Amino acid sequence: MKTRITELLGVEYPIIQGGMAWVAEHHLAAAVSEAGGLGLIGGANAPGEVVREEIRKAKALTNKPLGVNIMLLSPHSDDIAKVIVEEGIRVVTTGAGNPEKYFDMWKAAGIKVIPVVASVALAKRMERYGADAIVAEGNESGGHIGEQTTMTLVPQVADAVSIPVIAAGGIGDGRGIAAAFMLGAEAVQIGTRFVVSKESIVHDNYKQRIIKAKDIDSAVTGRSHGHPVRSLRNQMTRDYVKLEQEGKSFEELEYLTLGALRKAVQEGDILNGTVMAGQIAGLINKEQTCKEMMEEMMEQASKLLGR
Repeated sequence: MKTRITELLGVEYPIIQGGMAWVAEHHLAAAVSEAGGLGLIGGANAPGEVVREEIRKAKALTNKPLGVNIMLLSPHSDDIAKVIVEEGIRVVTTGAGNPEKYFDMWKAAGIKVIPVVASVALAKRMERYGADAIVAEGNESGGHIGEQTTMTLVPQVADAVSIPVIAAGGIGDGRGIAAAFMLGAEAVQIGTRFVVSKESIVHDNYKQRIIKAKDIDSAVTGRSHGHPVRSLRNQMTRDYVKLEQEGKSFEELEYLTLGALRKAVQEGDILNGTVMAGQIAGLINKEQTCKEMMEEMMEQASKLLGR
C-alpha cells in the first residue's frame, strides 16, 4: 500500500510502532522495521549514550529504516537530539513538548521530523516550522493523553495541514487502519498491540494483562493536575484516584508512581506497577510476531479499502 508516508519513510506498510517508554527498545524496533513498518526506539528518560547503544543494537538486527522517539520533557533530550544526528537516524518522532529548537539541526542532517500532537493548533505550528508529517494522537491511546478522540482529531488535523497525517490512538487491527484512512490519515501509529508481540521484551504478566483485558478495563489517572495517563486498572490506579479525590499534591501523586512503569514492564508487577495500554487492549487477544500482526492487519485493511 503506497501513501505519502510509505514514500517519505521508505517502508512497505503505512504502520509506525509507538515509541513507548521501557517497551520500544532495539528488539521490537528492529522486528517492526524488518516486517515492513517503521520501528521506533523510545528515548523516554534514558541518557543519550543508552539511546546510542539501542540504535546500534537495532541496526545490527536490521538494515531497514529505523526511527527514534524523543520525549521532550526528558532531562536528556538535548543529548538524544544530537545522538540521533550522530548515529545517522533518518526519522524522529517527538512528544511531550515542543521540538522547534532542534528543527534546524535535524533538517540540516536530512532527518524527517514527525511531531506527535493532540491539537489542531500544534499541528499547524509544527507544519510552519518544517515538520515532514504529523502524528495526530487521540486520547484512546495508552500513556500520556490529550483531550480529543482519534475520531474527531484526525479529520480536523488532516483538513488543517497539507503534510501527511498519521493517526494514533485506539488502532489495533485492519478495521482501525481502514477507518483512519477514511478520516484522512495516510498511515497509523500502533502501540498497545505491539506490546504483546513475541519480539517485545515486556514481562509476560504485562502481556497477559493486555490479552485478558476487557473493554472497560482502562483507567485515566492524573487529570486533577493536568497530566492524564491511560493505563489498565489495578491497585495502583485505584490508590492514585483515591489520593486525587482527597486533593493530594502533584508531588505526592508522582511519588506513588515512581518507577511504576519499569516495575510492570520488567518485573511483571501488574498490581502496583503502571500497566500502560490503550483502550484497544480489549480487542487484543493473542501474542504474535510483528510480521504476523502486520500482515494480518494490512490484509484486512486492504480488503476494506478495496485495494
